[in-house]
Amino acid sequence: MGKPTGFLEFQRQTEGYEPVERRLKNYQEFVGHLDDDQARVQGARCMDCGIPFCNNGCPVNNNIPDFNDAVYKGNWREAIEILHSTNNFPEMTGRICPAPCESACTLGINAEPVGIKSLERAIIDKAGENGWVVPQIATARTGKKVAVVGSGPAGLAAAQQLARAGHDVTVFEKNDKLGGLLRFGIPDFKLDKRLIDWRAAQMAAEGVKFVTGTMVGKDMPKGVANDAVKTVAPAKLIKEFDAVVLAGGSETPRDLPIPGRALDGVHFALEFLIPQNKQNGGGKKNPISAAGKHVVVIGGGDTGSDCVGTSNRHGAASVTQFELLPKPPEAENKPLVWPYWPTKLRTSSSHSEGCTRDWSVATKEFIGENGKLKALKCVRLEWQGGKMSEVPGSEFEVRADLVFLAMGFTNPVASMLDAFGVARDGRGNAAATTDGDGCYATSARKVFAAGDVRRGQSLVVWAIREGRQCARAVDEFLMGSSLLPR
Repeated sequence: MGKPTGFLEFQRQTEGYEPVERRLKNYQEFVGHLDDDQARVQGARCMDCGIPFCNNGCPVNNNIPDFNDAVYKGNWREAIEILHSTNNFPEMTGRICPAPCESACTLGINAEPVGIKSLERAIIDKAGENGWVVPQIATARTGKKVAVVGSGPAGLAAAQQLARAGHDVTVFEKNDKLGGLLRFGIPDFKLDKRLIDWRAAQMAAEGVKFVTGTMVGKDMPKGVANDAVKTVAPAKLIKEFDAVVLAGGSETPRDLPIPGRALDGVHFALEFLIPQNKQNGGGKKNPISAAGKHVVVIGGGDTGSDCVGTSNRHGAASVTQFELLPKPPEAENKPLVWPYWPTKLRTSSSHSEGCTRDWSVATKEFIGENGKLKALKCVRLEWQGGKMSEVPGSEFEVRADLVFLAMGFTNPVASMLDAFGVARDGRGNAAATTDGDGCYATSARKVFAAGDVRRGQSLVVWAIREGRQCARAVDEFLMGSSLLPR
């Protein structure tokens, strides 16, 4: 805990944002981090609540009261050691995690919760500035070789843990740079990509080998990014490595097969976001421009929000976002839902930059002229008992020059799982348990699965958790026991 009476004395501290008119001119991060005094006050608010529900609210089970107390006392180096004991990449979660830990904060029952995410970012930024993040090189080598397929947060977490256990780890990434959707899916204004390179340099010093531009398997469905210049057969990995970790993510985007889908101007969200991130990184110009166009984003989640923010930076004439589900309440019913993640209206920084949002809307048709999109035909929905029905006479049209489909991802690439001989669950994910003997092991001998490829589309923090736990399972499989934390 922090100061015993801090939660009574101090208000929640928040980071500062760059003004909208300034941040729309570039793709740089615009959220500052707490200074030392602000962080100390924030840490002081952590109360002696008896049972720290925040720990269980956090998928990686961060020791939150402990690092809050360390920050309050000014023990920053102790704070980063506590944070790193459960989280390999706090520089990522401290920026893009939605902070389920804060929803579980006991103080949040009748006041603003402790700003745990803000403290996490302040801790890792302080550690980076002072050179406290250094390679942790294994003292002994095991001689065992592990291949990790995919360099997103699950793959990187698994790779780092396994390298620290003394195994020889090689990470295979089909795109030309590391990070998976951390690099290519999340806009730079939310996550500066230098942080991925910084962490990758640490991992390389720890012995992790990275092979980019190399696809494991050969068939990629439409909408899945792929920069591979060469391929490697799954059978080759199984033959040459003692264990294989599949951490490629859930990459198949959900489509909207309605009339007009083939019109010029209708795109999957990542067809817009990935080229923009590549352009920002010095690559070719994004072939899709929203400048001066009326943009409609279909899908109300984080990917849709990212399309909104990127479209506004292009200089879109207007941005509209449609959601199939009804509008959530402005505030949660805390006595009913605490300490669980609540359903409530969430307005992102991208929404605040300019966006018209509408709920309970279904798109019926893409309307075009001369092969190009010009409008959407929509209908309003009524929800009863969890089931939707169209409201008679509610059809309407909305002007649209560009539409981005941001309705989530359905499953990992099936051809890759089939090539490894991995059984799939009812949702098309790699079938594997997370507890007990043989956890994270698939139906294929010495092949493991972690992250979105196993659980489906989820949060970065869940991917880190699964990567860490999978690493322990692999270590146990190779060595008979493991000292890695679970």
